Amino acid sequence: MLQQPKVLVVFSGGQDSTTCLIQAIKQYGISNVEIISFNYGQRHQIELDKAKFIAKDLGVSQVIIDTTVIKQTTNNALIDTTMAITQTETKYPNTFVDGRNALFLLLAGSFAKQKQIKNIIIGVCETDFSGYPDCRDVFIKSMNVTMNLAMDYSFNIITPLMYLTKAETWALADELGYLDYIRQYTHTCYNGVENGCGDCPSCRLREKGLTEYLQYKAAQTTY
Repeated sequence: MLQQPKVLVVFSGGQDSTTCLIQAIKQYGISNVEIISFNYGQRHQIELDKAKFIAKDLGVSQVIIDTTVIKQTTNNALIDTTMAITQTETKYPNTFVDGRNALFLLLAGSFAKQKQIKNIIIGVCETDFSGYPDCRDVFIKSMNVTMNLAMDYSFNIITPLMYLTKAETWALADELGYLDYIRQYTHTCYNGVENGCGDCPSCRLREKGLTEYLQYKAAQTTY
């Protein structure tokens, strides 16, 4: 029997990364999964508390990396609590953190290489998202090539949610048997409100997807 490869999940404690984590555990086995989380000074620090709880609850090895240095290079509403969160129809919200996912993947790669892990899973998506440029498939592919060249190592960045809508991501959580778990224990709200403020772009996206999925599921049961 072939041994399953080890994987590293970039884990925030939010809906998407938790769905990816549970899928990885089921696919690779819990002994082959590790998670890496980042403290970048986010205004919703509660997500790190959720990440710690979920890691402990599921029994997965977790490391948390301090990347608050990013606050010295950029400013936005996700790391500056004095700024109101805003979004226009033509541009992504001012919660976009320049270089965040590039930094996360670079550090995840450095950590993974030392652990002899080649597969890195990250829950980014370009189908139903806030428009962040570093969530696009073209960025992930380019970052994969860059990391391979920079570290002379064959990384494989896996994005299970890349082409799923939020409703489809909720459907995946349900298929995995963790819909209620993810609803209860994950955090998405940019404002750091327990159970969500219901108004920030992240909350609206999460609730819209959940409503669409539950309506679809209910419709299927009537046939």
